This record gives sequence, C-alpha cells and structure tokens, in this order.
Amino acid sequence: MPGNEDSFWDDGEWISWDEINAQIQHKEWRVKYPDGDLSLVPIFESFLSTAEEYHQLTGKHLQIYGDIGELYGAITLGLKLHRNYAQGSDARLGNDFVEVKTITPFKKHDTVEINLAGHFNKLLIVKINKDFEISVLFVDQKNFRGQKSKKLRLHRDRLKEIV
Repeated sequence: MPGNEDSFWDDGEWISWDEINAQIQHKEWRVKYPDGDLSLVPIFESFLSTAEEYHQLTGKHLQIYGDIGELYGAITLGLKLHRNYAQGSDARLGNDFVEVKTITPFKKHDTVEINLAGHFNKLLIVKINKDFEISVLFVDQKNFRGQKSKKLRLHRDRLKEIV
C-alpha cells in the first residue's frame, strides 16, 4: 500500500480513506437510526433506490415494498424480524409481537387490512409515498379492541385519530 494516494500512514499502519469514510457513514447512520441494526441499512437503502429507479425506468413497481417496510422497522425501531412467512406477526420488539403493514407508492388509498386474529400486539404501518419517502405509524393493538370482525380495514388517517 505504500505510495498509494488513497491511503496514509498513521500510528504505525496504513489507513485508507475508504475506511475513514465508512466510519463516518456508520456514525451518521447511528445518529439517524439509534435503535437499529446498522448492518441492514445498506440493504434497505439499496432496495429503496432500486425500487425507485425501476419505477422511473419502466413505470412499473417491483414486489419488494413489504420487505422495505420490514427493513425500515428493523433499522429505525430495532425490530427483530421473524423468518419469512411466519404466521401471526412479522417481528419482535422486546416482549411485543409486531405486525408490519406497508402502504405502497402505487396504492390509491392509504388503507391497510389487519387480521385481528393474528398473534401481535403492536402494528407498524410504513407508508412509502410516490416520491419514495417513508413515514410510519406505530399502533398498539389494544386500540382495536371491541371490533366484532376478525378483519379490519382502516384508512391511515383514521389510525391517526385512534393513536
């Protein structure tokens, strides 16, 4: 590595600018996602940018938004995701079971359908808007007590009133 302009000698070892930039990026992510698994951030960002680029190029959408929503929950809240297709919930947060619902950029209405018979006590709703910006609502299932049906269809604005 001696003589390489992308590195310098410090305290008895060669240090590359890539290493320094990676440390700076890691610190920025820790500030942005203080409770999250930072190893998932590059995957999340890659999925989101790939979905956006694919849409811009083709006018179509990839079937990846559910994964993006779950990864967002993992990096922002620290959710521990279950294996794929686990029944009842998508993740854990401490002692809570969390169901993640993602509202996609192409959906006309901000509605989610919730299976109240599922094994969860928290609901995370991740909305990805048409500009691929993300917003979330985190709701306790006790807000849905008293519902007679096992399936509940709610508009996101109605959820804001409940919370």
